[in-house]
Amino acid sequence: MRRFTTGIRRRRRLATVALCASILTVSSLGLSGCKSGAATADGGEKATGKGLVIGWSQRGISGSDWWKTLVEGGQAEASKVGARLELLDANGDTVRQNADVQTLITKGVDVVVMNPNDPLGVGPSIQALKDAGIPVVTVNSSIDKSLVPDMFCYVAEDQEKTGSLAGEVAAKKALEKYGDSGQIKIVGIGGFPGDVLSDLRFNGFMAGWNRVMEKHPGVTTVKLDTKYGEWKPDKALAPIRDVATANPDLKVVYSMSDVMHGGIVQGLQQAGLWGDGIIMASYDGGMGAIKEMVDSPKGPLQADASNQPWDQGAAAVRMAIAAAKGDQSQCPGKTNYIETTVVTPADAAKYYVPTDTYVRAKD
Repeated sequence: MRRFTTGIRRRRRLATVALCASILTVSSLGLSGCKSGAATADGGEKATGKGLVIGWSQRGISGSDWWKTLVEGGQAEASKVGARLELLDANGDTVRQNADVQTLITKGVDVVVMNPNDPLGVGPSIQALKDAGIPVVTVNSSIDKSLVPDMFCYVAEDQEKTGSLAGEVAAKKALEKYGDSGQIKIVGIGGFPGDVLSDLRFNGFMAGWNRVMEKHPGVTTVKLDTKYGEWKPDKALAPIRDVATANPDLKVVYSMSDVMHGGIVQGLQQAGLWGDGIIMASYDGGMGAIKEMVDSPKGPLQADASNQPWDQGAAAVRMAIAAAKGDQSQCPGKTNYIETTVVTPADAAKYYVPTDTYVRAKD
């Protein structure tokens, strides 16, 4: 059995070889066997996070406030406990990310946090970490199910549950605005056809919506085909404009990312539907959307489900500490979902922090 309990860095593995050469080979380092007093003392200190070296392999940072905030949350948590992050950014390149992980192994990190660029393409990294006896925590995006047995924990928000929070609010607002009888047309706009994020977020939204509407049988929900904006405002404009033009009785628009918000607004404006006749819900908890609800509480945007990248980054570091000491009880089922919320105009002022980019958990 591999040991994940010591977090021993490469230089201490070499010391262990010298002490235990008669019973271990170099290739067997990390397996249970001889343990020096120095290793025991070091491992005990690192169990609290102090002195722990966490390699962070990020899929990308440039151009994404969300990813930037994710990393900042991890850095803040590491500083708080006395750990250190070794951050490498793959800039959207899976080959580069695999090389980055090899670099982190060479540097002798104790544990790796990975935001995978490709769930299957990072397989070589997962194998290399396994061979090196270094545990891995994934954050935001997980790895292919075939690789999960070699992962300590996956940290993210429960996207279906979070989406359902927005769906429930949107349904209640729709009943207030349109009454409890008649037809309500809904359209969702996601990233790309077939991507898991879009499916989870929209399925969750509709589950929340249906939980409310099943108590109001007089309402008929008409779900239009999902549109896709590639997670970009300029790419979201035309699909929303086209669907709104073809459906002037459209009532509810659900954006699966705040990033697309500006393009969606423009598209609805160009179709002549932006205003009192539309209810809009979104996903991300971006501070720009929160401010919009503060400034225009009766405007179209009535719900924004938060996925809290800062909190995800902090949770990933906490799971890295648990991984270093082999405490699987901190991540039962290899999944750690952070607590999320939905912000509405009624409480938007409470969550609005001008210096933040995304909503954080309230203390």
